[in-house]
Amino acid sequence: MDVNDRGEPSPLTIGELARLTGVPVRTIRFWSDAGVLPAAGRSAGGYRLYDAEAVARLHLVRTLRDLGLDLPTVERVVTRRTGLTEVARTHVAVLDAEIRVLQARRAVMRSVAEGHCTAEEMRLMHELSRLSARERRRIIDEFVDETFAGTDPAAPGAGIAQSMRGLPEELPDEPTVEQVEAWIELAGLVADPGFRERVRQMATGQAEPPPVPHDPQAVLTEAGRALDQGIGPESAEGGQIVDRLVGPGLPAGERARLADALERFTDRRVERYWQLLGVLNDRPPFPPSVPAFEWFIAALRAAR
Repeated sequence: MDVNDRGEPSPLTIGELARLTGVPVRTIRFWSDAGVLPAAGRSAGGYRLYDAEAVARLHLVRTLRDLGLDLPTVERVVTRRTGLTEVARTHVAVLDAEIRVLQARRAVMRSVAEGHCTAEEMRLMHELSRLSARERRRIIDEFVDETFAGTDPAAPGAGIAQSMRGLPEELPDEPTVEQVEAWIELAGLVADPGFRERVRQMATGQAEPPPVPHDPQAVLTEAGRALDQGIGPESAEGGQIVDRLVGPGLPAGERARLADALERFTDRRVERYWQLLGVLNDRPPFPPSVPAFEWFIAALRAAR
């Protein structure tokens, strides 16, 4: 930068400022008109002149603009009406939100690229992935509030209401295809009137113990093995399994009562709800238990 006879830096023309900083003249003129880079004065011919501080100020303006700040915010920073730290903190929050949206969109497109969804499903996935955490939570909260409205807090199924609100605050930073699809499936489940009615039936079930004591883990083991081996619940071998689980002398009426009690809280869609919450919360998957209990219920009802 040149100096005058008194050793002071000479004013810079807009062209000289552009050459020193690499910022186009047109951009400098626009920023000057916007008030973020005011000229120090004018030449005899009316051209803008800039002082030595304009170089550092222009570098700051360009950096802030490259980071995505709008011109009014930049103007407040460079005129010191807003602290840079405060602006940066706000901007970080905005960028975090934008990153989450982009990551969700990427997961949607990855799902499409891998052939996991149709064009209509892609549209739905995209719309749901754009929802904020508050909007996603509202969908679940409305489902729980409407489904459990007026239920008896003492009912055996009423306690699942709070657990059903277990949606994570955000999708993971880099959601997998499985997690995006889990959210789409979950949203579809809670919107299904049949699913809502089934959950309500569970929540309003009579508060009474099963009529016949049984070991749920033994049911999972024995009935699960029967399923794996293709043993029918109506078969003689199926009857032997039931006898081991509830005792051979249990009358048919008592077996039917036990089947009714178990069926009240046995539903594949409800179990799927818990599985989807597990996917969204990045929990280890758990094997389904409903098929084994369905087999057990059918075996209890089979004529002997």
